[in-house]
This record gives sequence, structure tokens and C-alpha cells, in this order.
Amino acid sequence: MVKVKDKKKKDKKKQSNKEQPTLTIKERLAQKRQATKARQELISLLSKAGGVGVIFGILAFFVGGIKLAIPAVMGVIVLALSYKYPRQALFGFVFYVPFSGTVTYLLGGNAILQLAKDGFYIPAALALWQKCRQQNLPFIIPTGIKKPLLILLTLCICTLLFTNAVQQFNPPPPPLFKTPEPEIPLGMGLLGLKVFMGYIPLITCAYYLIRNKKDFLFVSRLQVVIIIVCCILGVIQYALLLVGICEGTRNATGVDLFKATLEARCFIGGALVYSPSQGMIRLPGTFVAPWQWAWFIISSTFFAFGTGFSDPSFKWRMIGLVSLAMVFVNAVISGQRIALALVPACLVLLLVLTGQLGNLKRFVPIFGGLILILTIAIASNPEVVQERLDSFINRWNASPPYEFITQQFEEVAHNTKNPFGNGLGKATNSARIMGPTKLVETYYPKVMYEVGILGVLGFLGLVTSLTVCAFKTYRKVKNRNFRGYGAALWVFILFISYNTYYYPLDVDPVAVYYWFFAGVLFKLPEIDKLERLKEEQNQEVQEVEVSTTKKRKQKVLENPL
Repeated sequence: MVKVKDKKKKDKKKQSNKEQPTLTIKERLAQKRQATKARQELISLLSKAGGVGVIFGILAFFVGGIKLAIPAVMGVIVLALSYKYPRQALFGFVFYVPFSGTVTYLLGGNAILQLAKDGFYIPAALALWQKCRQQNLPFIIPTGIKKPLLILLTLCICTLLFTNAVQQFNPPPPPLFKTPEPEIPLGMGLLGLKVFMGYIPLITCAYYLIRNKKDFLFVSRLQVVIIIVCCILGVIQYALLLVGICEGTRNATGVDLFKATLEARCFIGGALVYSPSQGMIRLPGTFVAPWQWAWFIISSTFFAFGTGFSDPSFKWRMIGLVSLAMVFVNAVISGQRIALALVPACLVLLLVLTGQLGNLKRFVPIFGGLILILTIAIASNPEVVQERLDSFINRWNASPPYEFITQQFEEVAHNTKNPFGNGLGKATNSARIMGPTKLVETYYPKVMYEVGILGVLGFLGLVTSLTVCAFKTYRKVKNRNFRGYGAALWVFILFISYNTYYYPLDVDPVAVYYWFFAGVLFKLPEIDKLERLKEEQNQEVQEVEVSTTKKRKQKVLENPL
């Protein structure tokens, strides 16, 4: 057995040596010159960006002190590097998104730091757009969403012109005996448009970022590693609150027992609620707010499932299933009722729609191990599980989601007379720095409030065309592993496209993951074709080698001397 293994290893080494041709002296010197040139360009860029950043930092210091000066310096450097190296910037963007809330509050909670992730994304997207223009490559991918996207953009521009601009230059009179609150409607509109449509170019960014099988596996596995790290940090946060190292809100009084506050922050993330005496626990994990953590847990179900059931490596399939188990654990301890309800529901949906239920030989042993891990976790914390289930049932009985969504639609329809809506940003939480915003807790009523019924129909047209294109794309993939992961991504797109409970498409991380992983999905057929071409070429090479060896043997037999 040992000899057989040694032979296999030697054969693999020989194959790798054949695949990596030896370079000539000229080629080696050319590589060294390129490396030296790239290093000099990086040093030059850092020195220039650092100089400009220091100037901006000094100006920011006189305005807002050291807390504003340091982000200003770092911001200029990050913007310059992201524009110069868009691929690395996009990888950094994907990695930074789930940790942005923790980083923000570790560095003092500056509001500018919450926009730091866009310092990676926006310059990289601009650099990519310029390359697409220079090389005559399509920027809107897939072509099936081009018309719905342009229609939605046109409707949003109409809202900006006929609603936000009118409010800016001809504001309505304030209510009787009330002083109007200061607001900048056009500023709110631009921020609202950025939140509503700003991350759609991530489809194109991801499409060109993923070049081959290696890049695809790197992104999918990186996402699983991020899930595991975030979930471990979430468990640590819960443990610190449980043993009393972090106080949480357990000693608060009155209404404060039920409010998430930054004063109760523990270890990672931002505002939280931990009042076990009231059965009130809402953890933020690594994010700013508990709702973001809940939707990170929900969305992670799809990525963990894709890797756990479709990665070509057995080791990474096991890691994917471990991440799926961690997702379930955090759905319980986070205190988020929606996560507790949707994580199992999404898993069942994935099993049915991806066809994994039909693959029983592969499915039963793996899923059996997952159930065993979850059973042990539940058996060790039965009180926690029972408390979460009781909380979910009580909430459902008090306000069923379908009644709540219907109520929100009726209220918004009553308050929206303009076909172009009340203005972009008017119900967007992140636009409140420009003026007062209305709280609408469900997504499609929120869209209707801002851009009217025409905008809702336009957005539905966009996500429907995206979902249809995603389905057609994953069905084109022949490779079993790629096809399985593509199916998981398609179910994710389908689920988020028509979900209206809360507004995950407005906040991190789903606002990023939805568009980014759609781009990853649209790249899979090309990766599949490349891999099949490589396999055909390898087969041809092997056939040629076999035929040549046979001919040599025949010559030796014919002419032994």
C-alpha cells in the first residue's frame, strides 16, 4: 500500500513538472524586471497617496480632531491602492464586509468608518469600467437584465427630478404650529439611489474577478472560512455575556431592558440587548446591529451548503458542513427569531430545489453527522432552545408576518399619492444624516414609499429577469460540483429577490452578497468550458504519450539488437 501511494505521489509530481515548463534565462530575467517594475510602481503610488493623505489628514484634524484625521489619511491610501489594484481590492472588500461593524467600533465608532468598505469597492468598480471600455467588453452582465436595469434607473432618475428636486427647491409648507426639520432632499435622494442600486455593478466585478476554477474555489472557500470565524466570534460573544464578563443590558431598567445600545457592546460588533431576566437577547455578532447579524446567518446557510455538498475536495466539504453547523448554533444563541425560523427553512428549500435529496448515498451520512452535532448542541443547552422557540411562537401569535406585511403595504399605499413616490432616501436609514426618514420595516413597502408603484414594478422586473437568467445559467453547467454550487446560489437569489420581510437588500451583508454572488454564478459556465477543454487536452496528450510508448516497444521487439 505504501509503495502504491509513493508511486501515485511521484506520478503527480511528474505531471506537475510537465505542466510547468522550464523557463529560459531570458524569460527569467523578464520576470525579474516585471517584479522590480511592479515593486517600484507600488512604492511610488504609496508615497504619492501618503503625501496627499497627510494633507487631507491635517485639514481633517482641524475640523474633527485625530478621530477624523486618521481615517482621512487611510482613506486616501486605500482609494489609490484600490483603483490601481482592483482585483486585490475586491477580495479585500469581500473579506472586510462581515467585520466592518467590529472595525468601526474598535476604532472609535466614527460614522465615516462605516463607509470604509466602499473605499475598496467604488475605485475598483471604476477601474474595471474603464478597462471594459478600453477592451470593448460588456459592463452590464448578463445581457438579459440590461433593459430592466435601464428602465429602473430611468424611473429612479424621474423620482430624483420630480420628487426630490421639487422638495429641495419648492419645499411643502410645514404642519401647523410645527417648525420644519432641516433636510437636504437631493442629498437624501443621491444616498438613497446609492443604497438602492449602488451595488448592482458587483455582478460585473465578480464576473471579471473570477477567471478560472482556482479563483472560484478561492472565493467559495474564503466565504466558508469567514463564516466559521464570524460564528466562532459570535459564540465567544454569547459566552462572555452568559458568564457575566460582559454586563449587557441585564442591569438596565424599564424600556432600556429591551433596547439595543452601544453602551452594552461586548467584545465584537455594535449595539446589543442582553436581558435574560426578560428573555430578551439580540446579539449583533461582528456587525453594527442585531438585524444585520441575523441576515448574515441566514445568507451563510446558502454558501455553507454550496461548499458542504459541492466542493470537489472532501476536506473542504467537511469544513463547509462544520460552517453549516456553526450557522445553526448561532441562529439559536443570537436571539434572532427570524434566523431561528429561516435557517432550517432555507436548508429544506436548498435540499429540495438543488436535488440533493435524490443523492441519498452522499446525502445521508453527511447530513447524519450534521444532525448529531446539532443534537449534542441542543441537548447541552435545552433551556436556551426552548426560550428561543417560545419567543418565536409568542411573536408569531402577537403579529403574524403576513399580517404585518399587509399592514405596511396598506399604510404606504395610503401615504403615497405620487406615482414616483415620496422621494429616494426618504425611508432609507443611512440617509437620515440628510434629514428625517420614515421607518418602513418591510422591503417592498419601503421601495413603494420611496419610488412609487412604478418603481416597485421596475425593481420586480429587474430581480425577476436576474432570477430567470440565474436559473438558465446554472442549468448550462455540466460539471457536477459547479452545478451544485450554482444551484445553491440560484436558490439564494430566488429567496432574496422576493423576500419582503425586513429590508436585507438595503443593508450589509445581503446588499453585497446578493449582487456579488450573482456575478460568480454567471461565470460558472465559462469556468466549466475551460475545465472541459483542459481535460480534453490532457486526454489527447496522454493518448499521444501512450501511442509513442507502444511504438517504441514495437521497435525494440522488432530490433532487439
